[in-house]
Amino acid sequence: MKLRLTLRQRQSINGFLFILPWMVGFLVFVARPFAHSIRLAFSKVDMMAGFRLSFVGWDNFNEAFFIDERFVPILVTVIQRNLVDVPIILTFSLFTAFLVHQKIRGVTLFRAIFFLPVVIASGLVVQRLFQQDVGSIEAVIGLDIPTLVYMYLPARFADIVIDVMNRLTLILWRSGIQILLFIAGFQGISPTLYEASRIDGATDWEIFWKITLPMLSPIIIVNTIYTIVDGFTDIFNPMVNFLRTVAFSGSFRLGYAAALGWIYFILIFILIGTVFISSRKWVYYGGERDS
Repeated sequence: MKLRLTLRQRQSINGFLFILPWMVGFLVFVARPFAHSIRLAFSKVDMMAGFRLSFVGWDNFNEAFFIDERFVPILVTVIQRNLVDVPIILTFSLFTAFLVHQKIRGVTLFRAIFFLPVVIASGLVVQRLFQQDVGSIEAVIGLDIPTLVYMYLPARFADIVIDVMNRLTLILWRSGIQILLFIAGFQGISPTLYEASRIDGATDWEIFWKITLPMLSPIIIVNTIYTIVDGFTDIFNPMVNFLRTVAFSGSFRLGYAAALGWIYFILIFILIGTVFISSRKWVYYGGERDS
């Protein structure tokens, strides 16, 4: 007897098949270290006794927030930077993808140029480039911008602006993947929607806000999540460098480093979860979608 599946059941099976390789990879390569890191976070590693673990409870987490004067300021800096960087990257990527999507000569070359940083952006290459000070705004245009900014802006806000300007090249460097995804989103919008709206007398501004942006909203949330993860794990991220220093430099405090890593992971998880929850109100999916 032939088993007859409904459309929803077939779609569920296809979705499961797509994530099956990831699930197998997670169980084989990640699950055990993942669980071991939880054990490390609540332990102290005795290097002299052959990596013997001693249970210390919440001591590592208490030290992170109430004893270690370095962790919280670095964490605040990382959060502050990403809250600024993510909108800049998304806006630049959307604008660039819109321009590249136009029917102009050499558009393929422009796409390759914008994607080139993704190809060559290995950790060592990027570090060598920005050690030459090519990432600061002064190195790019040769003007004393900080003096002008501090003259006209409050000190706290001026510090944020100067930090962004000094990292502007690095921020835009991370927009290659987002540009390609936005280009794919533009290509997926049916031209008939634009034709019908123009027949109804809609302006280009109205078309962008009423058609283009809503149709791109699924791509926007994908790019938002990708940019958040990329920013929190970037090679220039001070928290990543701090975790590396705690774990593998000096006293090799693997337990404390694991606790810091879990705090950092939970923070990122909360931010991504917030984006997912808020997406129910502003992401538009064409056709029917199960609630």
